[in-house]
Amino acid sequence: MEIRVGVIGASPDRGWAARAHVPALRALPGYALTAVATSRAESAREAARRFGAAHAFTDPRRLAEHPDVDLVAITVKVPAHAELVRAALEAGKHVYCEWPLARTTEEARALADLAGQAGVRHVVGLQARHAPAVGYARELLAAGRIGRVTSATVYATRSKGAGTTIPAWAAYTLDRANGAGLLEVAGGHTLDAVEHLLGEITTLSAALSVQRPGYTVEETGEAVEVTGPDHLQLHGALTGGAALSAHIHDAKVTDARTRIEIAGTEGDLAIVSGALGAGGVQMSELRVLGSRGDGSWEELPVPVRHRRLAEVVQDVQALNVARLYAGLADDLRTGARTTADFGAALHVHRLLDAVRRSAATGTRQTLAA
Repeated sequence: MEIRVGVIGASPDRGWAARAHVPALRALPGYALTAVATSRAESAREAARRFGAAHAFTDPRRLAEHPDVDLVAITVKVPAHAELVRAALEAGKHVYCEWPLARTTEEARALADLAGQAGVRHVVGLQARHAPAVGYARELLAAGRIGRVTSATVYATRSKGAGTTIPAWAAYTLDRANGAGLLEVAGGHTLDAVEHLLGEITTLSAALSVQRPGYTVEETGEAVEVTGPDHLQLHGALTGGAALSAHIHDAKVTDARTRIEIAGTEGDLAIVSGALGAGGVQMSELRVLGSRGDGSWEELPVPVRHRRLAEVVQDVQALNVARLYAGLADDLRTGARTTADFGAALHVHRLLDAVRRSAATGTRQTLAA
């Protein structure tokens, strides 16, 4: 049965919906983009025309309540997520909300509780789990290719903020109160991928810092103060006792990239980004490297079974989003639960809270099982 989708935040000119969600939905059999919503009637009508949707709204609640919408996708700024998720759940619709789920853990907990009561499917955009390289590395680890995992070393950087100016659309991410900065976005996606590969983080010590305290908004010349951290340094332990070290930061001037290197008793694995690596683990081209302990790395080609949709979705930003949508369709059809839901999102929110507490108090944090 076709899944009819309404996208909130479907700007026709720019934005994550246009770059990722719309191309993903267009490529997938079994999905139809039937409705869009933006804040202005003119842009909503243009989005509907451009994306081939039958309905255009400025009121997201009307979109959620429309009978031609089965699934509501929320792709707007983080502070608006909670209200829009509630509207979709109250309308009895399935929900796909971009990560972060909410501005705070308290909001995320309330949404997870409400979603559980609503009896609908709910997923969050932690799409790095669906990257072919991540899936293949997880398979190799489970098969014991490198023996017992002893440590993981993570280096994840983005080029965002590498100059002295920032576009107006991104300026809101510099305010920690909005819950959309380096810690939440790059930190959340990267640490979720690490846990997906290796199990949960059980203890951690962390430091957060602001290394670039101000920017100028490109379009207006307005000076903006940075209150959200642009550097995260973390040391911890994983389920099973393996050591974890991570450095995640923005404003990388040269060669922004991701490398997750996993050491074992019988060899090593690494997940590395390629030339298009500045977007973080969730939307970069990733490769898998392996070593048997002879001092050299070799590329381990990702098998076809892990490269779902690669032949129909060409843009790397849309590809993992398309795989998440495909996984949700499978879950709805079979009753399985393979995609990250609001419970998984709440777990990551709590993990980031532990990072904040450690950084604020200088103490090691133990995470609840």
